[in-house]
Amino acid sequence: MFLHRRANRGPQNQEGGRRMDKERIKAAVREILIAIGENPDRAELKETPRRVADMCEEIFSGLTENPESHLKIFNEKENDEMITVRDIPLYSVCEHHLVPFFGVAHIAYIPRDGKVIGLSKLARIVSCFARRPQLQERLTTQIADFLEKQINPQGVAVIIEAEHLCMTMRGARAAGCRTQTSALRGRMKSDARARSEALTLLASK
Repeated sequence: MFLHRRANRGPQNQEGGRRMDKERIKAAVREILIAIGENPDRAELKETPRRVADMCEEIFSGLTENPESHLKIFNEKENDEMITVRDIPLYSVCEHHLVPFFGVAHIAYIPRDGKVIGLSKLARIVSCFARRPQLQERLTTQIADFLEKQINPQGVAVIIEAEHLCMTMRGARAAGCRTQTSALRGRMKSDARARSEALTLLASK
């Protein structure tokens, strides 16, 4: 029964997971245009369903992307000092309204047994988790939990600052308002001194 239900969920990618059904996206966008009172056959809108489908394939690529594919772990036996990376750009889509939120992620971690991640890989991991329908709170914890599981650091801290267009374009229309979320693991949570050092470094310009 489970296999039968899964087989009817939509196109599959080569790894057996769902891949983007661009034809359904195009049909849905056409219906939305009709529903809001537009003419989808108007010259300026005729290609819109295709463009939106192509865009979805790009901005939601994290749904079918394995973050472990971006791991590049080095063994630096002498390194047990805190590593921080600030201002990693991120773009995501709020799953409540399907409009973008964007900002930066800051990451700090204390290696264990010299296991460190290539700096550029941290940016790719952030992007992988961001490129899907998301909540900022969940995105923050997913990144922290992933790093904790993969490199087992002594501690890890992830802070995200982002502006949500669902707050600036509609509703409260609070232009410039930024939301900050954090996730602390290991010593970053239990050791006040380590936490203070991380927050100080991540806050510095």
